[in-house]
Amino acid sequence: MRLARLGFYALLALAWWGAAALHLWPPYLLPSPGEVGTFLLSALKDGSLVSALLTSLGRAGLGYAISLVLGTALGLLLARSKLADATLGSAVTGLQSLPSICWFPLALLWFGLTEKSVLFVVVMGALFAITLAVRSGVRGLPPLWLKAAQMLGATGVTLWSRVLLPAILPAFLSGMRQGWAFAWRSLMAAELLSQSLKIGVGHLLSTGRDLNDMPMVLGMVGIILLLGVAVDFVVFVPLERLIARRWGVEGA
Repeated sequence: MRLARLGFYALLALAWWGAAALHLWPPYLLPSPGEVGTFLLSALKDGSLVSALLTSLGRAGLGYAISLVLGTALGLLLARSKLADATLGSAVTGLQSLPSICWFPLALLWFGLTEKSVLFVVVMGALFAITLAVRSGVRGLPPLWLKAAQMLGATGVTLWSRVLLPAILPAFLSGMRQGWAFAWRSLMAAELLSQSLKIGVGHLLSTGRDLNDMPMVLGMVGIILLLGVAVDFVVFVPLERLIARRWGVEGA
């Protein structure tokens, strides 16, 4: 499968190179891979790309960590309280369908054009996906497991740490992965609309659009995609393997 994947991307790059070489579109609309590579190399040398990457990853990491803590607590509350699920749960389900960029005007009015606005959009973008995944994971547990654990003396912290949390790990991991995807998308949208803040990856993408610099636009799109895939391979795939090895359950 790895060879097939590499072959697919090689064919994709070859098709891009061929279309650019044949001038199917003007160079200002479809630059060659070499021109995009030249831009990325230049951005690496002057430090602008590394600085933007660190800024965006810092924002995404902080917002994601906050949404992970809040979403887990909220999901457990909804799963264990019928009253909370009947009231707050319906609102969470509705808010999950709201595009994260819709939070940006509200963030601007509350916090102004500051880092807090960007952080707020990232948190709101990821929070509800994690909440619903945790709620779904706990609710999906067979009632017999809970009764058996309680009959064997597991209560309180022991019940949560030895039975519930390991059992919901596959659903929780799925929620974490989905939450990261939403956090990353939300950050890019917020950065595209907040040019006056410290430069992140989304800002460079927006600058490329303003300058009509297509190598810059395509280069930053590639970097954004690459980062999303890299986080999945570096963080979530090893976590999935660890869960399968430690508890014998497969990640969703």
